[in-house]
Amino acid sequence: MGKMVYLMGKSSTGKDTVYKKLLEKEELGLKKIVPYTTRPIRVGEKQGEEYFFTDEEGFQKLLACGKVVEARAYHTYHGLWRYFTVDDGNIDLENHNYIIIGTLESYVKTAKYFGKEKVLPILLEVDDGLRLQRALDRERSQENPKYQELCRRFLADAEDFSEERQKEAGITLKFSNENLEKCLSDIESYLLRCK
Repeated sequence: MGKMVYLMGKSSTGKDTVYKKLLEKEELGLKKIVPYTTRPIRVGEKQGEEYFFTDEEGFQKLLACGKVVEARAYHTYHGLWRYFTVDDGNIDLENHNYIIIGTLESYVKTAKYFGKEKVLPILLEVDDGLRLQRALDRERSQENPKYQELCRRFLADAEDFSEERQKEAGITLKFSNENLEKCLSDIESYLLRCK
């Protein structure tokens, strides 16, 4: 039976980097699950790589068909942005291991949908000062930086990833990503033990 590695963390904890590095490790045998979003595509992103980009109408159609596993809505400074996972026929936990990036909220819903024993939570942590610097550096590289949204996200993370919510979600193991190589080694060791 396969497992789904559920990678989580506050904004700018390095989820995308860790995700890509874990996918490269052949011994883990991970396939990616590409989530969906209605937010605008960022510079450097490609359709079907980081996300499947759609609009509100596309989300509503998938929801009506019963294909949405979990969904989150954020009222941003730029309008309503949805992030969601779709059971689009590409997830076969009987035969494969997968990796996906999400939030505590989406982890809980996904574990309920597929079964908690099949979904392994990986929570990344980074000092808030370092996270803020990483977020600023990333936003500066965008053609049209959205600093207000960066601030909203940064502040919302404090509530979304509070100790209380982590406890409610059953998260007991956390991985520091202030040193990428050590973080990857710790996660890989953990995943190989869980096989």
